[in-house]
Amino acid sequence: MQKYICMVCSYIYDPEIADPDRGVDPITIFDDLPEEWCCPICGAEHFDFQEL
Repeated sequence: MQKYICMVCSYIYDPEIADPDRGVDPITIFDDLPEEWCCPICGAEHFDFQEL
């Protein structure tokens, strides 16, 4: 599964872990994240992430 990095703070979104604290279950790929989801560290939006 493809990981993505926040270009603002370097947080790495790993779909195998996802973001359960914010309601995103493990194995959720980046393209399937809710539109309102943002970086849990700095609040950056989807367009601030790039594939690793």
